[in-house]
Amino acid sequence: MATVLVEACVDTVASAIAAETGGAGRLELCDDLVEGGTTPSIGTISLVRERVTIPLFVIVRPRGGDFLYDADDLTVMRRDIDAARAAGADGVVIGALTADGRVDAELTRRLIESARPMAVTFHRAFDVVRDQDEALDTLLALGVDRVLTSGGAPTAIEGIPRLRQLVARAGDALAILAGGRIDASNAARIVAETGARELHVRGTERVASAMRHRRGDIAFGKRYEPDEYTRAVTSAALVAEIVHAAG
Repeated sequence: MATVLVEACVDTVASAIAAETGGAGRLELCDDLVEGGTTPSIGTISLVRERVTIPLFVIVRPRGGDFLYDADDLTVMRRDIDAARAAGADGVVIGALTADGRVDAELTRRLIESARPMAVTFHRAFDVVRDQDEALDTLLALGVDRVLTSGGAPTAIEGIPRLRQLVARAGDALAILAGGRIDASNAARIVAETGARELHVRGTERVASAMRHRRGDIAFGKRYEPDEYTRAVTSAALVAEIVHAAG
């Protein structure tokens, strides 16, 4: 049986280095994970590329919120794809839906054309489509390389039955990248019960800010949990635990 590849979702250079140290086989680089991930800066992409050797996939998502995009959004995403390629990215992570909850096949096709020969992952927009079988067939026809999904459930553990069906339906034509609160306690079960050979993880621990002067009554944008003076940082040790557990 093939080795399970663990992809770590990271948002800083330090987290990227830690993920590689912990044994991750690939990175998904994002910004603004409070919003579920948006396109990182070109400075972040280029410095991560300098500091790590494993494959680097960059999310191309122009904003938070839904996955319904207009012509200007498409232009932004195509320019971001060009910039990611120039900075040394190996792949991009995209996702676009129509207003009625189907894969936006035309917009996705244009993004794929812009991205090649880089690899293309369709992200968890897949988990909010109206019909996952229909969506998977569309993505198979479009030729994406993988789909990141929890099986349409809040977590990958809850989505195990559906993930198993998606892995079977995709066969060898497309990789199902299982994601959704996967850690060392459940990675082996997800692999065993779904047949997925790729896992998407965070592997983070909470780290306190070094700020001594603090204003707890002021927040910028969405509130962080538990507050803005703690943040999630990828832990090499936690990633290593997941890699070991996944086999």
